[in-house]
Amino acid sequence: MTTLTADEARALFPDEVVTTARTRLVTVPGLTGQVALITLDNGHDHTRPSTFGPQSLVSLGAAFDEAAAASPVAIAVTGKPFVFAVGADLTAVENASSREQALAIGRLGHDVFRKFTDSEVPTFAFVNGAVLGGGLELALSCHYRTFASNAAAIALPEVFLGLFPGWGGTQLLPNLIGAHDAVTVIFENALNQNRMLKPAQALGLGIADVLFDSADYLEQSLRWLASVVRGEVTPARREIDRGEAWDAAVARARAIVEGRTKGAAPGALKALELLELARHNDLDAGYAAETEALADVVMSDELRAGLYSFNLVQKRAKRPVGAPDRSLARKVTKVGVVGAGLMASQMALLFARRLEVPVVLTDVDQARVDKGVGYVHGEVDKLLGKGRVSPDQANRLKALVTGSLDKAAFADADFVIEAVFEDLDVKKKVFAEVEEFVSPEAVLATNTSSLSITDMAADLKHPERVVGFHFFNPVAVMPLLEVVRAARTDDATLATAFAVGKQLKKSCVLVKDAPAFVVNRLLTRFMGEVVKSIDEGTPFEVADRATEPLGLPMSPLVLLQLVGPPVALHVAETMHGAFPDRFAVSENMKAFVAAGKKAVWQWDAAGKQTVDPEVQELWRFGDRPLTGEQVRARALEALAEEIRLMLDEGVVAEAQDIDLCMVLGAGWPFWLGGITPYLDRSGIAEKVTGKRFLPPGVASLPA
Repeated sequence: MTTLTADEARALFPDEVVTTARTRLVTVPGLTGQVALITLDNGHDHTRPSTFGPQSLVSLGAAFDEAAAASPVAIAVTGKPFVFAVGADLTAVENASSREQALAIGRLGHDVFRKFTDSEVPTFAFVNGAVLGGGLELALSCHYRTFASNAAAIALPEVFLGLFPGWGGTQLLPNLIGAHDAVTVIFENALNQNRMLKPAQALGLGIADVLFDSADYLEQSLRWLASVVRGEVTPARREIDRGEAWDAAVARARAIVEGRTKGAAPGALKALELLELARHNDLDAGYAAETEALADVVMSDELRAGLYSFNLVQKRAKRPVGAPDRSLARKVTKVGVVGAGLMASQMALLFARRLEVPVVLTDVDQARVDKGVGYVHGEVDKLLGKGRVSPDQANRLKALVTGSLDKAAFADADFVIEAVFEDLDVKKKVFAEVEEFVSPEAVLATNTSSLSITDMAADLKHPERVVGFHFFNPVAVMPLLEVVRAARTDDATLATAFAVGKQLKKSCVLVKDAPAFVVNRLLTRFMGEVVKSIDEGTPFEVADRATEPLGLPMSPLVLLQLVGPPVALHVAETMHGAFPDRFAVSENMKAFVAAGKKAVWQWDAAGKQTVDPEVQELWRFGDRPLTGEQVRARALEALAEEIRLMLDEGVVAEAQDIDLCMVLGAGWPFWLGGITPYLDRSGIAEKVTGKRFLPPGVASLPA
């Protein structure tokens, strides 16, 4: 018995996009009976994948009952073209207004999926396309699984969202493939920027029993089903070690969770408990525990914040607020890159791969140009070695990227981006030189991280075609692109920038030309407060660990090492020039950079972290040390003040854009919902600014 009827599900969640499950009987050669084939379809094409809300689960349960009543020799479930199912309907989860509703959703999923597990006739999942979360849990609930060799996305991403696999995943997967590999899928991949499995990996792990090509995937799957039903094929199953190997896997999962979330993500902590419970392979106890844990997490602010982040990334990022009409964008048939250093070379490779147009690099001497082009060609060879591109694709990419000392090579370029030294006069000179060769319509983009784009364009003949195009490092990995509108940037230029950003597969946010834009401005303010506390006498260890309760991807001083102290100092100086009352320049940081030091921390062969003695010696400490709690409070209060000022200045349209930037550009955890929901929930926003950043109930439980 399911816990909700169709009418009850409809009444509770009337806005659900229903995935309908339809049953038909199929005759398969070599079988004396028929196969009941259930197809999942939400009535949309592959751009809107099928999900499971309460009504969809009720439909699937009814379809199974109909299939079982037909006395088939087997029951199989598959999806619409290119999509099996991508998990729970998150709007239903988000709209659950009580623990009882959350419990009902958990029980309903378990009850329906378990029909496939407990079936007296064999059940098969024909995973014909994308399969995520609850979709993969449905497949795991079946006795056997075939996968299409071109399935685009395979994962259990729940821990990434602040949740956990709550419809059987924590219990079924480790008992199918072993606890060690289950930890990779549930924890490691999810917390590593939501890494997906490829079909071949799913086969190697034992999640898939067999792969078939997409051209005749269903026919091959049915033939394979028949061979299993006839007893001719018996898929291999692992012998599961529930002793020391399981202990080691749990310890590994705990280390991953602690390292990536610092214990701040309740979904990951629940997943740990459930992994330990799965050792007993008792579905009654395991599913009951999953349901209770699911209700706990669903009714937490952290999950609401995670779903808020998910909606920002999946919806707001795809429809950038304030972007001009796409029809104004000009076509880009050639790209110029001024500079051939690491950042410029990364950009050249990305433009060539995504736009598939000629890209030419320039620099001040031939050696630098050759090094930049050589870097791109070397990275293409690495892609070829990993099978990411074919030999023909590799040759084409190499041919697209060339170098020249003469900026006349940009004459037919439609989009030229500079990535030279972060100095306003240098950048102005570069643009003046480029403008002599390019057409009046060619876009001139700058990758500056903090300088005024309006000032950069001021002396040009056509300042209206200058735009900020701020990437984050590493260019190929970081998804955010800050598109910056200067005072005279016109709509056609801006539309072209957004169109190019989309082709590059980046999430673009429109930003006003203000010092350091969004991410660097906030990180500089945040880091400045931490460094200030050290200057005043707080030990390095105390200050650096102060932010651990937030679960940030790295501590402030490790971030300093990643960014590079000279870059961080330069941005701090730029911000001090703009806002001297809020952004200080540490004399200790100046000495640190002057000494050529790259990091505060050093690590020995055993991984033990200590302060570099030379750094300890050169730093001049005050006599007013703070506690970790005081450091954290100071840094967060500074962020609240800065965000309110940025919103008042119109740096972005809304607080949601700041959160989107921090999630995608700074790795701010999903379960915090960016930064403004956290500042709202903790009361810091109201304490510092007198009001919340978001309306009540947004990114938190309804008031």
